[in-house]
Amino acid sequence: MASASKTLASCIFCKIVKGEIPSFKLVETETAYSFLDINPLSKGHSLVIPKYHTEKMHELPDEELADILRVAKQIAIATGAENYNILQNNGRIAHQEVDHVHFHVIPKPSATDAEGLVIGWPQQKVGMDALAKLHEEIKGKL
Repeated sequence: MASASKTLASCIFCKIVKGEIPSFKLVETETAYSFLDINPLSKGHSLVIPKYHTEKMHELPDEELADILRVAKQIAIATGAENYNILQNNGRIAHQEVDHVHFHVIPKPSATDAEGLVIGWPQQKVGMDALAKLHEEIKGKL
């Protein structure tokens, strides 16, 4: 448990929520906090986080996840962006850099790679039998 409290004590997002580190706060609710990203991919790039420390999205209660998505929607509308990404990563190999669940709202103002999120999508060819087996496996756990 000591390592968990050490992580919590050193978490940059927890410090932002507590006001120990300044931020450009946008929307704050009972369970969510949002602010401008200090290293934005585009104008209006923002983060939405839960106010308490948890590392991954699946650890969030459904109501808090819904609140975070409502805030993300408000920010997307407020930026005026017609096109935008909502990005959320879970775990280091999935590109999560801060061990506190967070959602990026990233406006995509143009089709160029100059601003906004740039994604590679390395699709894989999978046979229908393999998909059917995977479908049954996942569906059985829902």
